[in-house]
Amino acid sequence: MRKIVRFVVWPLLAVIVILGAIAAYIAATFDPNHYKPQVVQAVKDKTQRTLKLDGNVKLTFIPSIGATLDKASLSERGNEREFAAAEDLHVALKLVPLLSKQVVIDAIEANNLRASVLRYKDGKTNIDDLTGAGSTSKAGDQVAPSAVTVDIDHITLKNAAITYVDQEAGAKYELAKLNVKTGRIANGIPSKVDIAFNAQSDKPKLDVDAALNATVTFDPPKQHYALEGLDLTARGAAAGITDLVLSAKGDVDAKIATKEFLVSKLSVAGTGKQEGADLNIKLDVPKLNATKDKVSGEKVVLDATMTDAKGKKVIKLEVPAIGGNAQAFQAAAMTLAIDMQQSGAATKVKLTSPLAGSIDAEKLELAKFVAAVIVNDPKLPKNPIDATITGGAVVDLARQNASMTFATKFDESNVNGKAGLTRFSPPFYTFEINVDQLDADRYMPKTEAKKQPEQPLDLSALKGLNATGSVRIGSLKVANVKAANVRIEIKAADGRVDVRPIAANLYQGTLAGALSLQAAVTPVITVKQNLTGVNVGPLLKDAVNFDTLEGRGNLSVDVNGQGNTVSAIRKALNGNAALRLTDGAIKGINIAGSIRGAKEQLGALRGERTQAASQTEKTDFSELAASFDIKNGVAHNSDLSGKSPLLRLGGAGDIDIGNERLDYLVKATVVASAAGQGGKELAQLKGVTVPVKLTGSFSSPQYAIDFSGMAASAAKALVETNKEEIKGKVQDQVMDKLKGLLGR
Repeated sequence: MRKIVRFVVWPLLAVIVILGAIAAYIAATFDPNHYKPQVVQAVKDKTQRTLKLDGNVKLTFIPSIGATLDKASLSERGNEREFAAAEDLHVALKLVPLLSKQVVIDAIEANNLRASVLRYKDGKTNIDDLTGAGSTSKAGDQVAPSAVTVDIDHITLKNAAITYVDQEAGAKYELAKLNVKTGRIANGIPSKVDIAFNAQSDKPKLDVDAALNATVTFDPPKQHYALEGLDLTARGAAAGITDLVLSAKGDVDAKIATKEFLVSKLSVAGTGKQEGADLNIKLDVPKLNATKDKVSGEKVVLDATMTDAKGKKVIKLEVPAIGGNAQAFQAAAMTLAIDMQQSGAATKVKLTSPLAGSIDAEKLELAKFVAAVIVNDPKLPKNPIDATITGGAVVDLARQNASMTFATKFDESNVNGKAGLTRFSPPFYTFEINVDQLDADRYMPKTEAKKQPEQPLDLSALKGLNATGSVRIGSLKVANVKAANVRIEIKAADGRVDVRPIAANLYQGTLAGALSLQAAVTPVITVKQNLTGVNVGPLLKDAVNFDTLEGRGNLSVDVNGQGNTVSAIRKALNGNAALRLTDGAIKGINIAGSIRGAKEQLGALRGERTQAASQTEKTDFSELAASFDIKNGVAHNSDLSGKSPLLRLGGAGDIDIGNERLDYLVKATVVASAAGQGGKELAQLKGVTVPVKLTGSFSSPQYAIDFSGMAASAAKALVETNKEEIKGKVQDQVMDKLKGLLGR
């Protein structure tokens, strides 16, 4: 020991004393301000940035070597735009490590520090040249940044501001009014940290004043981070919540590399407003410990309440004590209870399931969950609705996906399927749903006796939706339309939902088509459908209460429309449609019967007679075809063609879909009558065309027969039939007149 003191310690102390004396002399006699131009030029040559040093530069040598600058700023690389600036900036380096060519920062102090960091669309940043990121040597090898050991005695920042702009994400983040005071900052060393700041961003919307006090331990090489005595408070707006007041207290310790975690006495509480509703959230985690050999924890409780003028939503999650190890842990039955009361309706959900998982595999599993659902809504035709859903779910955090299988029976329907998330951010959903039978109208709100103002379409949920899936329904009734073997494929992305294909059997025929919905400022819908071999009478009656047409055949529709309500979309429909029917009838009017009844009046009647349509009357046809050009919700037709044993039908006019009204002229021409069908009366009217005007609403149409037009047509037909006889009589009369004029 004496030898060590004699030959090592004493010489070392002597060297330190001598160096200290030299440093004191230099600090007392050396003026660094004479060298500012050389420093500025050196920075320019090294970084292609402009350094400005305003005011005095002071050097310190004891207890560490450093510099204090009154004002300093640094430009962007290659231009004069300011990148960073500070006032009263003091940076000190530990002296002894410098002897070994190591840069160890001892202290950082600054007032009004400001900096702007920019990430370009190609992923590069405006600080890459300072950090060494992406730099290469002449040989093409990556150049490591200068070795700087993180061991700082303290950091003190007052009123700092840092801006980060991400051009690739189109986002901007700002930290303002940043005040930082720390103790020693070094790998693995606990340090007291006090931070206060204002944080703002546009994606997501954020404006929060926050303060954090804790003893912080961080060790990046070992991926070890800890907050002891955490005390966090925040106020402002974040995640769609305004008037936010958030607090968090407790201890958190995470060793990422070894997947070890310790949470103790963690309590998080928050209040605020979300979409006009008062929000209250509280989370308690008394103790949760996960190591390589053991996983243990006490009951975790999450309570959330949302209250607004229309009702209240209460959510409570309880996870009981867990036990096991990193490979497999488990807990007794966890419970999730949801109680919603909204506009006179009440919904209650209670889910229970054993919980299992693996920290090593980063998985959580609800192997066998049971969810009881009760919906009580006086506005529903079927009330109350209750169902029990069973199934299983797995969340794979490592692969960022989740999956679930489920089955339930409610009312007369059996439902099963699966759903999942193929990625968490942004979320992408998948699903497959199978239903044996479903009467959806039983679960639609009843129509009020007093007509309520039509509500605008709210498709905001589609804007962030990414999903793909399928639905299979054996028997379906929706909006009073009945179908079987329904098959639907759905894709959603970028605010657009495509339902393609849509296939079903309905009304003795088949349906094949597609539908798309765009969640724009003014929603847009596109419908393409082909119906083959369909019995159109019952279909039109059930779908739109249009009970005027019978027959079986094909119908095609290709339309699009836009609007903020269903009525507005119907009034803005554009596109085309076509139908071709056989063995049908136009209900409400018997044209042949009307002609027979009016035959004896042809000589006397001059005008029209309007009558209400009678569902007991109809005009049969063997063939009927028409095409429609649809503009602004009005379907125009000009090529009606129909055939029956007694008549030939033509016509033109409009069908106002938006206002559910008719304005159509049918022209029925009498043809040769087969025995026993038209009778003698119609046989005598061969070639006569009868104009029939159809008007009124879909539910109460009216028709008017133009008897004067019928009489004119009959006269014309009579002239055509007796053309030669009339021609001869006219010629005789002309000859008689000529003879008189010539005196013969």
